[in-house]
Amino acid sequence: MSAALTLCAIPTALHIASAALCLWRLSRPAPQPAARPRVTLLRPVCGLDPFDALTLGSSFDLEYPDVEILFCAAQETDPAVPVLRDLIAQHPQVSARLLIGDDRPTANPKLNNLAKGWAAARGDLIVMTDANLLLPPDYLDRLVAEMRSDTGLVTSPPAGIRPEGLWGAVEAAFLNGFQARWQLAADCVGLGFAQGKTLMWRPDVLHSAGGLCALASDLAEDVAATKIVRRQGLKVRLAARPFGQPIGRRDLPAVWNRQLRWSRVRRDGFPALFLLEILLGPLAPALGLAGAGGAAWLPAFLMLWYATEWAMTRAYGLPSRPVDVLAALLRDVSLPALWLATWARRGISWRGTTLEPVPQ
Repeated sequence: MSAALTLCAIPTALHIASAALCLWRLSRPAPQPAARPRVTLLRPVCGLDPFDALTLGSSFDLEYPDVEILFCAAQETDPAVPVLRDLIAQHPQVSARLLIGDDRPTANPKLNNLAKGWAAARGDLIVMTDANLLLPPDYLDRLVAEMRSDTGLVTSPPAGIRPEGLWGAVEAAFLNGFQARWQLAADCVGLGFAQGKTLMWRPDVLHSAGGLCALASDLAEDVAATKIVRRQGLKVRLAARPFGQPIGRRDLPAVWNRQLRWSRVRRDGFPALFLLEILLGPLAPALGLAGAGGAAWLPAFLMLWYATEWAMTRAYGLPSRPVDVLAALLRDVSLPALWLATWARRGISWRGTTLEPVPQ
């Protein structure tokens, strides 16, 4: 019985503690940048998703005094290219350019697309930002505020916003109540992990590791980035609050395939931590509670579990409707199957490109 109670108590305590850390994070005064060095914002595009005109357009509303914006496309025929040309023409006061070229220094198409932008960047800090992130006007200030002498990289997980339908809500539940919660909580205790949606680099840190190609040393650039920064005795820090990624409508296969891809990235990059992910949902503590003779308490336990997550997401202004609670439950039901499926094979497929683990 003591083992069953432990199986219930430890994951439940960690669940509550992670949400509490996120809430404590909100209570801190918002940091202000000590200086505003020149920043280069790199935004790679590949195709055009429903919200891309909005998210790419947000690049031109930044309230940062010294920023150059470099959009990167592999082909002139990319459907995002005319949208970007129109946006640049509509904002002549903004220092923005579109770079086109199909350089292939790595096996990672996203890094290949960014290579020309990295080579052209003139900023003291360089920010790689995915095309589907909606940037608030103070986006760069919030990143620069976290840059200190012991910091090699500032990052942020995305926050799922504007979900449509049940499966859109499930996608947002994965991003918000699961991934962002754990990343923000880990950063609170000094264990920041990079997230590829936003990567603000001190260029010298990446140059000393071998340049942009060093980010191809793992399945995903954010895993490689975390390892590069830590090897130099520096820290990965997260912005105080995550930045929104519009979700829109999703279907079950799209959600499953995306989450399986990210799960395989985590397994390949940090296998010991991934082993513990099976304990992060409510299944293990619920089984422990039942095994300790507390089956009658399961409804109360589940109410506590999801109320804790709901309080955290609501405090952050993230989707917290009744359908979002149902979405969190569906997410957690899928977690064991997702964890098991991750072990079936290695490698991922991203936008038609298959990436395999790099031999270490």
